[in-house]
Amino acid sequence: MDVRRAAERYPGGEPAAGIESWHAFSFGPHYEPDNLRFGAVIACNEERLAPGAGFDEHPHSHTEIVTWVVEGELTHRDSAGHETVVRAGDVQRLSSGAGVRHVERNVGPMPLVFVQMWLAPLEPGGEPAYEIVHGIADSTPYAVPEAGAMLHVRRLGAGERTAVPDGAYVYVHVVRGEVRLDGEELAAGDAARITDAKGVEAVGVTPVELLVWEMAGRDQN
Repeated sequence: MDVRRAAERYPGGEPAAGIESWHAFSFGPHYEPDNLRFGAVIACNEERLAPGAGFDEHPHSHTEIVTWVVEGELTHRDSAGHETVVRAGDVQRLSSGAGVRHVERNVGPMPLVFVQMWLAPLEPGGEPAYEIVHGIADSTPYAVPEAGAMLHVRRLGAGERTAVPDGAYVYVHVVRGEVRLDGEELAAGDAARITDAKGVEAVGVTPVELLVWEMAGRDQN
């Protein structure tokens, strides 16, 4: 298990425009050759948008983009004609296929915080697709078959326990709170990259919210 702390993320975004980003993987101008991906995950960005701030229309291709809102509301609009508002507890997925353009903005009066995770598809190309699941429950895993991955949301009270899925690659991101994972304590913004996960347990130190990616084995190149 490789634990990466929130303080190890590197900053991005455009603070003067109300955009603050914290990257867990090599991203944009910040290139780390030994930190390009883990399993299917190629980005895990914590984004903070001030009221009125956002990302103007920009392209994506060959990427599965999954978004989890922590607080506030995210307005999404894409070139395939989808326009939605994503709130805390919703899972949004944009499958960019061979190419799509989208806009992400905070049009509300409150600060917006969200986690956006990018996954590499098993096969490039294809038609873009969009899906949003409102208020996903802990007991309902969210499948991204295009990337050979499954997202599990776990919300634990202090002292509560849950099994971490077994898998060739498991990525655990702490959204809020503190958790003990296989003897290690993790806080908000921390993440664990677990290879050949088996029998790992998570215990809430405080009330905690976790995003857990269960991924099949694959060529990392």
